[in-house]
Amino acid sequence: MVLAAALLVAAAVAWAGAAIARELARVRDDVRLGRRMRLLAMFAPAVAEADANPRAFLTWQPLALTARKLFPDDFESLDRASGTTFPFTNDQIQAAHSKWTAEWLAWERTHDAQFKLKAAAVERDLVERGNSPLELARLESVEREKLELYQRRYEEYIRVGKALQALLKGGTGSGG
Repeated sequence: MVLAAALLVAAAVAWAGAAIARELARVRDDVRLGRRMRLLAMFAPAVAEADANPRAFLTWQPLALTARKLFPDDFESLDRASGTTFPFTNDQIQAAHSKWTAEWLAWERTHDAQFKLKAAAVERDLVERGNSPLELARLESVEREKLELYQRRYEEYIRVGKALQALLKGGTGSGG
């Protein structure tokens, strides 16, 4: 009788232990799934922002790389689910660099055209007013403004372009 009771208690303890183990596994799975969902939610705006603005990669990609180091299993799961490197691929960063360059070239053409118009207006006034010192100063001011604006924008273009290239060299995982 005592042996039967001991076996019954042992079976109950084993059953309870298995039930606890199943529940702990379920809780761990829920925690993992919750963390993956939070990662998806955290990076969803980043993906949209980076698609619209190449500079956004400079903020979000280092954060993504840090998160990948902290939660490698979660990112591996997200990579498998998305079929590519989550949240950004090298191809996306390369496309952002190309977009950044295209935007620069368009800005450069617009900038040049705008200042040609400004200079032409001042030159017209210069001719009409007989090369007055005021008109000569205005013309110099237009040229200086054109150059200063160009230099500021070019510095930004180079800084962001180099930073995007550095992200590519730093790697994001797969190229797809």
